[in-house]
Amino acid sequence: MNQDGALSFLEPLETRTRNVAVLDALADMIQRAGMKVGDRLPPEVSLATTLGVGRSTIREALNRWEGLGIIRRRRGDGTYLSAKVTTSRGLVPTMIRLEGEALMRMIEVRRALEQEVVRKATINATPKQRADISRLCTLLIDDVESGRNWHAADAAFHGAIYLASGNPMFGQILHRLDDALERAPDSPFGSAAFGLSSFPPHRTLADAIAAADVEGAVAAIHQILDIVSDEVRDLISR
Repeated sequence: MNQDGALSFLEPLETRTRNVAVLDALADMIQRAGMKVGDRLPPEVSLATTLGVGRSTIREALNRWEGLGIIRRRRGDGTYLSAKVTTSRGLVPTMIRLEGEALMRMIEVRRALEQEVVRKATINATPKQRADISRLCTLLIDDVESGRNWHAADAAFHGAIYLASGNPMFGQILHRLDDALERAPDSPFGSAAFGLSSFPPHRTLADAIAAADVEGAVAAIHQILDIVSDEVRDLISR
């Protein structure tokens, strides 16, 4: 589909908005125009004019998609689709579903990295590091069960595993993965309730590392990621 032809599938928005209406309109355009991964989107100025919004609004919307890995920009060339985009037909808003699909892609990358991190940590950890990982897991589970904010405790627990792996690059890469995935303020994937069911296997993971059980530790990290993946699928399939 010619990028200019894709513009025929857009209509001016009724109100000037900086919210998901712009992203929903772009997703609808991409689906109706039959655009595929690798296709170039119309220029920002054309999108803004057709929708009747400011160019900064379009840029902000595309920044959001870039943070989800849906598009990629080539300096001086244009903006290209890097992931499939379809509009939601169920109860879940289009942007929430696109966030969930981006999260699933990130989990796939994390799985490959986390497996190696856990394996190395289980082999290389010192007795003190094994004790620290167990202690931090206890603090994490206590925060979760007490209903307190658990994010700091979770970061400390996984940080101790990254440190025990003996390669600090693992932690840096995994932190950047999390930071790169932009979530909306009201996203269900950023809520305190998201992922709670994955915490019991954290104890299994900590115990396996403490016992130098490589097979058990790797199985535990896969179980944790499987639970999160299933929760994402459940949220976006409604």
